[in-house]
Amino acid sequence: MNQYPENQQLVNQKENDVKQSTQDRAEGKVREATGKIKETAGKVTKNPDLEAEGTTEKVGGKVQNLAGRIEKAVGK
Repeated sequence: MNQYPENQQLVNQKENDVKQSTQDRAEGKVREATGKIKETAGKVTKNPDLEAEGTTEKVGGKVQNLAGRIEKAVGK
């Protein structure tokens, strides 16, 4: 039995926050890589729609990765 349950709640909340920032960074990297592949495939096949979709996804991944880094730095 924990003598200070409010402290355990803070510890659990902190662990969840760290996991969320790490998850955002990982998902951002995956989106970034997927976007780069689509972008390259669009260039190779001369498909401007696929290239644009890839560019958009790549940028979205960079933003998500940055959000995860900021969350970690701020401690959220």
